[in-house]
Amino acid sequence: MKSEFTPPVGKISNIRGQCISLIGNDIDTDRIIPARFLKCVNFDSLGKSVFEDDRKTLKGKHPFDLEGNKNSTILVVNSNFGCGSSREHAPQALMRWGIKAIIGESFADIFYSNCIAIGIPCFTLPKKSIQEIQKYTFNQSLFLEIDLNNSLAVSKDINFNLELKNSTRKMFLSGEWDATSTLLKNENLIKNKFNDLPYLKFNTHFL
Repeated sequence: MKSEFTPPVGKISNIRGQCISLIGNDIDTDRIIPARFLKCVNFDSLGKSVFEDDRKTLKGKHPFDLEGNKNSTILVVNSNFGCGSSREHAPQALMRWGIKAIIGESFADIFYSNCIAIGIPCFTLPKKSIQEIQKYTFNQSLFLEIDLNNSLAVSKDINFNLELKNSTRKMFLSGEWDATSTLLKNENLIKNKFNDLPYLKFNTHFL
């Protein structure tokens, strides 16, 4: 887990970072963050517990424990990643470990939506391309530059045309994924709408 965590805000058009590969289909949210960690008051401490049980089983050999992966920010996975429980803690834990983007064969729908809601783009690639990236990362570090405008992932050795839903791309490029910032920027519109609501005016009159 990174020592400092800064959540993403506003428009996101480029992501740069080292890849970390996690091999396996149908990796569910209970593996990403076990249920016993859902009792937390906030998400701040979840990063250190991501894949907790898998990491204990592998005794330091899990990809998230390997020294060469400690600064990775782009997660590469296989099919149906994030299936199972709809818990929003799963993407929150990944983000607090340091993950800024995920590239996979496919994602569970609710997990995908939860990632988008906190600023983690989820790109897809064919199985063969994913396996090529994963094989590469087990032999040497892979640093990618992701261009959301053109859905391109570029490195010194291998390049890929990423797949991303057009509606999702527009949300990241415009900053609309960031609901909190959007609300704060439109504070005056919210106040005006509040003042225009007749039933609120009625209730205020009798207070």
